[in-house]
Amino acid sequence: MTPKEEELAGACLDQRITGALVGAAVGDALGGPVEGYSPDQIAERHGGRVHGIVGPWHGDAWRTARPIAPYHKGDGHVTDDTLMTHALVRVYDRVRDHLDAYAIADHLVPDLMTNPRWIPELEAEALPLHRLFLAEKWLVTRLAHAHADPREAGVGNIVNCGAAMYMAPVGLVNAGNPAAAYAEALDVAGAHQSSYGREAAGVLAAAVAAAATPGATPDSVVAVCLSLARDGTRTAIERVCEVAARHREFESALGPLRTAVAPYDTVGPDYRAPSLAARRPSRLHSVEELPIALGMVVVSGGDYRHAVLGSVNYGRDCDSIATMAGAVAGALGSPVPEDWAKAVAEASRLDLWEPARTLTEVTREIFRRDVDRRRAHERAFAALGGTACSA
Repeated sequence: MTPKEEELAGACLDQRITGALVGAAVGDALGGPVEGYSPDQIAERHGGRVHGIVGPWHGDAWRTARPIAPYHKGDGHVTDDTLMTHALVRVYDRVRDHLDAYAIADHLVPDLMTNPRWIPELEAEALPLHRLFLAEKWLVTRLAHAHADPREAGVGNIVNCGAAMYMAPVGLVNAGNPAAAYAEALDVAGAHQSSYGREAAGVLAAAVAAAATPGATPDSVVAVCLSLARDGTRTAIERVCEVAARHREFESALGPLRTAVAPYDTVGPDYRAPSLAARRPSRLHSVEELPIALGMVVVSGGDYRHAVLGSVNYGRDCDSIATMAGAVAGALGSPVPEDWAKAVAEASRLDLWEPARTLTEVTREIFRRDVDRRRAHERAFAALGGTACSA
């Protein structure tokens, strides 16, 4: 590769990583205030579809109004999806190599437990642990207190999208190598999730790695996901994306996409009143968020704004759906609206671009390590009488 080609490749990597991480955070912030509601409820509350940053569902009563209290969801505040994503980037920054379940126990959990940070939804500096949902607090319970083997600590947890929602950095570190992203994410997520929750983490990472590949399209991303995904996760993605391909705007797709994913979703029609079978391990089911996010990327043709707004107006767990759709669309190279990104960064009091700069630097370093390891393997294999080393 010539110096000019290396320069262009470096710029492209920087842009894809920045687009994915900033795109995920902005999607998270837009989805937060309408999380848990249906498309009809969202339209009624906001006088039509949401087209950008909106305020809390209950206005100034957000501190006490149930079921959201005491979180300030809205006004451009990111949620735990982004807090966890940035925490994982910090782990990569410390380890400066590929991660596994032990890295979660050794680095992520202590960070969540001991380092106060600004928590936008609490409008205060606090330990990230105090903002996390129960499925993420499980990490601390199992790894810090129960001393479980990190590789299987996720067994017994609520099976949800909690690991998938922050797995974009794994895909970016493995940009252009979806199979490696899938394998690494499954290892990392073993500390947090099992069954289709863990599978969703692997497939989301693969989707981001595939999206960051030069020349990628929504269809090529979905094809990669289908080649790697297993069991109910694979079937749900296939069914949802088949339906998504018939739509070119999210309004007409909202109902059909929910109908397509419903047989694989254990939560049931009322998101706030899950069925008794909800979130239990199964080879037949899938989290709802990942297939819908990929479906919205297909509906939008990869356009960031369209994919994220479709995800937001879908409702239910729409902050996580928009986080995933935003990460994939951003990794595809679709620009994140600058006004949204600046508003979310200011409202959340976070530098949304710093984690991307860090991860870009670490990704280049990890790739150099991978090349050295591969060359060492080639030399060893050649010495055994195998194929000679590549140039």
